[in-house]
Amino acid sequence: MKTVVPTKYWHALEDGRVQCDLCPRFCHIKEGRQGFCFVRENRGGEVVLTTYGRSSGFCVDPIEKKPLNHYLPGTPVLSFGTAGCNLACKFCQNWDISKSRETHTLADEASPEMIARAALDLGCRSVAYTYNDPVIFHEYAIDVAQACHEVGVQSVAVTAGYVCPEPREAFYHHMDAANIDLKAFTESFYHKLTGSHLQPVLETLQYLKHETSVWFELTTLLIPGENDSESELEEMTQWVADKLGPDVPMHFSAFHPSWKMMDTPSTPLATLTLARGIAMKNGVRYAYVGNVHDPKGDSTWCHQCGELLIGRDWYQLSDWNLTPEGKCKACGAACAGVIEAGPGDWGPKSQPVRLADYKR
Repeated sequence: MKTVVPTKYWHALEDGRVQCDLCPRFCHIKEGRQGFCFVRENRGGEVVLTTYGRSSGFCVDPIEKKPLNHYLPGTPVLSFGTAGCNLACKFCQNWDISKSRETHTLADEASPEMIARAALDLGCRSVAYTYNDPVIFHEYAIDVAQACHEVGVQSVAVTAGYVCPEPREAFYHHMDAANIDLKAFTESFYHKLTGSHLQPVLETLQYLKHETSVWFELTTLLIPGENDSESELEEMTQWVADKLGPDVPMHFSAFHPSWKMMDTPSTPLATLTLARGIAMKNGVRYAYVGNVHDPKGDSTWCHQCGELLIGRDWYQLSDWNLTPEGKCKACGAACAGVIEAGPGDWGPKSQPVRLADYKR
């Protein structure tokens, strides 16, 4: 199977370099060199993807781990990523994959058809492009999504949303759901801690809401002293409620020391609870905490009457108080999302898999 494939989003420069037009980083790449993401390279005057069909690993996860709480709750998702990233987050929680410059990270090979068959055989309702940002393996992710759709398996993107308009449209045309990292709500945070910019992410979010049918949820990793002030949380959640609407769920996750921020303390539960409360006060109907044990903050509550709709303890579903039509049994209010007549029964377990058995 070929691991190097041509790409579409680039143009030649007068000095012999090429400009990659996939994301707003707009890397200028010399012959034989890679862009910032490390996986898109100038070969013979054109940009190629060098990791097509190669993965850092596959695992069957609960869909809630992405996190997606309103998309096929309780079902398993076949998750995989590749290597590299187009952001430079100093707090990266998957730095061993996203910051990898070593080809041995890509230990498993799989064609799009193999992944689709594996998802079916493993009982997965969807495939998630995760661990590192799928924007940088754009061509591979789209081919996998097409193969999955042919056999009735859906596609989930876990991404920072840092992508240019034309490739963004092509990418989300093939996605069914997404979790977008809204890493903060200040340009200074994005510039200082991620090496990117806020505005393209906001544009992606508004595009998803107003120009697609993709179900999406937001995740913000709250880092003490960096993006957890009450004023920033107020501004962020007001923007979400106003620009995206009340039904877009927000997940506030705890930071744990990692990568280049080992001296920053972990996020207190009180900060996550405060963020959740601010979001709901400002009109966000579904707000959650993550990376901590808090069944109340993990669970889904009716926005109209306050009754428990879906109980969660970590990734284990407990209570299910929705009608087959996805409405609150107590008051009849609809619960937003892609929710079936009953919950899936995958549970909290994660199951690593190798795709060698699916090469037939």
